[in-house]
Amino acid sequence: MSTGPPTTDPRWARPAFLALLLATGVLYLCNLQASGYANSFYSAAVQAGSQSWKAFFFGSLDAANAITVDKPPAALWPMALSVRLFGLNSWAILVPEVLMGVGTVAVVHASVRRRSGPGAALLAGAVLALTPVAALMFRFNNPDALLALLMAVACHLVVRALEDGRTRWLVWAGVAVGFAFLTKTLQAFLILPALAAVYAVCAPVRPRKRFAQLALATVALVVSGGWWVAVVELWPASSRPYIGGSQNNSFLELTFGYNGLGRLNGDETGSVGGGGGPGGGGRWGETGWDRMFDDDIGGQISWLLPAALILLVAGLVLARKAGRTDVTRAAFLVWGGSLLTTAVVFSFMAGIFHQYYTVALAPYMAAVTGMGAAALWHRRRETRAALTLAATVTATAAWGYVLLHRTPDYLPWLRWLVLVGGLTAALGLVFAGRAGRRVALAAAGLGVAASLAGPTAYTLSTVREGHSGSIVTAGPASTGMGGGPGGGGGPRNGTPPGADGTDGNGGFPGGGLGQDGFGAPPGADGTTPPGGAGTTTEAPGRGPRGGGAGMGGLLGGTDVDAEARELLEAGADDHTWAAAAVGAQNAASYQLATGEPVMAIGGFNGTDPSPTLAQFQQYVKDGRIHYFVSGGTGGGGGGGTGRGGGSGTGAASRITAWVQSHFTHVTAGSVTFYDLTRPTSEN
Repeated sequence: MSTGPPTTDPRWARPAFLALLLATGVLYLCNLQASGYANSFYSAAVQAGSQSWKAFFFGSLDAANAITVDKPPAALWPMALSVRLFGLNSWAILVPEVLMGVGTVAVVHASVRRRSGPGAALLAGAVLALTPVAALMFRFNNPDALLALLMAVACHLVVRALEDGRTRWLVWAGVAVGFAFLTKTLQAFLILPALAAVYAVCAPVRPRKRFAQLALATVALVVSGGWWVAVVELWPASSRPYIGGSQNNSFLELTFGYNGLGRLNGDETGSVGGGGGPGGGGRWGETGWDRMFDDDIGGQISWLLPAALILLVAGLVLARKAGRTDVTRAAFLVWGGSLLTTAVVFSFMAGIFHQYYTVALAPYMAAVTGMGAAALWHRRRETRAALTLAATVTATAAWGYVLLHRTPDYLPWLRWLVLVGGLTAALGLVFAGRAGRRVALAAAGLGVAASLAGPTAYTLSTVREGHSGSIVTAGPASTGMGGGPGGGGGPRNGTPPGADGTDGNGGFPGGGLGQDGFGAPPGADGTTPPGGAGTTTEAPGRGPRGGGAGMGGLLGGTDVDAEARELLEAGADDHTWAAAAVGAQNAASYQLATGEPVMAIGGFNGTDPSPTLAQFQQYVKDGRIHYFVSGGTGGGGGGGTGRGGGSGTGAASRITAWVQSHFTHVTAGSVTFYDLTRPTSEN
């Protein structure tokens, strides 16, 4: 196998690359406004960061800095800067995510081109851009878009370091992983064992220098990822927001608990519940070696996953006789090792797991697919290479048929087209080495088309729909992928919730609709944002797909009508917080509708012990909170209030009980508010 990058590219390479980036950008921008504020949890934090630099730095949910999101803030920073420049609207929030998607495609293309040529790079870029979960998350405001970009950058830089042994590339890779940590904490470290092992073995420098370089990269990682942590931990807790998702107001506890080991073993204090053990079922789905291929997740990511695994093995077999420092083999190990380690962790983690997490696999899968296909294509005159190419296309077409068959009412003709086209292409590839160049190219083109037809259709369905709430899935609405408690992937098998005699959401009432529980996320003016966020092409009026108002507003907040908005806006300037509400999604809805800070009692789940009852009482005494919103998140162990009153035993339920017994309530629209400036007569 070649040990150096191609010296020159054909004339078509650069125009084709630019066309790939342009097509990706146009695809991801299409119908972008349909998602409105997407995940209002993060949109509220973006709004806060655009109003307050302190909220920007800490990742606060509100500009008055009551509590942070349950992640570090790096993913919020680009969106908050965009909103500062262009104002609060769907485009300002989501266009930075689209640019991250285009950037990730560019990085994967650049890395694959250096090792395998422009044709392989175009294939890799197309595979990434047309992966359904990538089209979902690069148009959504969760942290996963930035994480995928930074992980791809890290892999690319490690491969560059393996080419010439220069320290700078490895150090910059450490910086990329450090900022990935500031995006989604320990998930950034999943690929570190693979990257470090490959460099330690394959780098073209002496062993002592290899380990010194790895040490410097580690220092770069710690500095780039640790500076913010150090500031937060050293900052007096009394003058910064509470660390959301933690039980002790500590980012380190959040990192190693709720967002760390808890994700692996399911023991997540303050969470809404864990999962099952290996092979067992739980709230977050079945775990096991086949998790990436199951009914919930397969259509999100696995279309080209069988091909990537076959091509990874093939690439390593072809390089088995190469020297220790062979860069092409090392590139397979870097991208393939990242793919395998991440997939294994995702497959067996028992804690919170959502389908959209699998976007992390997309860059690795795309790179391996492009490199492996090119390696076999260059050797297609060899019988084993031709047969392996044919087997790859056959496996991909057969798996595409299976995935499409899981949604039998969705383009029923497509699965047969994929299967027949793939088998025909595979037959042609068997004889590719002995046939003419045109015949071989035709067979290869048909194979690529058949392999990408299924994910392309799912991607186009994803782009046509709006997505909102905490749990979102790619593909047509009829896929009915639940996404853990509260559902959120649209009605199962095309059946609206309740039509089959159940809630349609795996047993959790209210999930699976839009953010407001009916479809449309509230706009900045308290109404649906321009562009029809409350509609989809699949079912008019259903609204953006995603985890909705399930579990008492845990997954998607609530609708805010004009009467409620006017109530909260009146006199808001005289208070630090216009209102307080249990649960972050609930609070976010009112904050986005009014533009005024709204305190999220208990953080995302309503289970964080912030504020305590005593703290809340002091805020009320000082006149810092105007209204308390009745209802909110159903709390679990930490005690939320539930929409119907109070349940649980935590701080949120104690605050609710105190407010209800001491203050006058008013009704605005369909919601009850307690005016914290008007005690009841008996008090």
